[in-house]
Amino acid sequence: MSTRTTLLALCTTLLGGAAFAAAPTSQSFDANGVKIHYLVQGSGEPVVLIHGLYSSAAINWQLPGTMAALARNHQVIALDLPGHGRSDKPDRDDAYGVQMAEDVILLMDHLDLKKAHIGGYSLGGMVAMRLIADHPNRVISGAIGGMGWLREGGALQQVWERMAQGQRGPTPAACVRNIGKLGITRQSLMSIQVPIEILVGDRDPVRKLYVDPLLMVRQDWPVIEIPDAGHLNCIVKKEFIDGMVSWIDHHHAGL
Repeated sequence: MSTRTTLLALCTTLLGGAAFAAAPTSQSFDANGVKIHYLVQGSGEPVVLIHGLYSSAAINWQLPGTMAALARNHQVIALDLPGHGRSDKPDRDDAYGVQMAEDVILLMDHLDLKKAHIGGYSLGGMVAMRLIADHPNRVISGAIGGMGWLREGGALQQVWERMAQGQRGPTPAACVRNIGKLGITRQSLMSIQVPIEILVGDRDPVRKLYVDPLLMVRQDWPVIEIPDAGHLNCIVKKEFIDGMVSWIDHHHAGL
């Protein structure tokens, strides 16, 4: 069974099929020669959602009902990162790494969004953190799920390079081996003034690997621990969805 099929089944089982309500519209745009697919739902102050590795906007955000929940008060945009979902899957190194964060900015420019709330899960959390560090003027608030701090110069950057050696499936190895380039320095982490919330499962190894190191630098960022949740199922938990919606609603900027 593929990863995509497993995640689809998990979402459907846990949510009783509710994730399929109120489907968003499907669109795409050209990001410097790479077609990026995205979903849009609702209206109001914008929220951009970034999915995890080997996943997609539909699997991480539409199926669990997160898009529908946020769309009650917001315009919600969820993209498929390059190498994923219905977006192009180039084999070039320069299409990935930091470029994935820049693709989100290109999407915001395409939609004429001056600022947005940014939400990301797992890989999407790394992309979101890099975007916030590099483009704080484009961000209202951040909600980082299943991720913390990927430290530039840290050992975990090399782990991602090694993972790419055994890469199989539709996501190109170029994507995986460049994930480490999303790392940010301690100085960049400390300089972030955007309000950020961390959401992580109580059984997720990401807590020790990425979140605990983050809290040594940013004790001011709240961490919401999702009960009975590992890395794969945390994102479909009601507590996760409610926590993200509450955070973003609370930081409404009135744009």
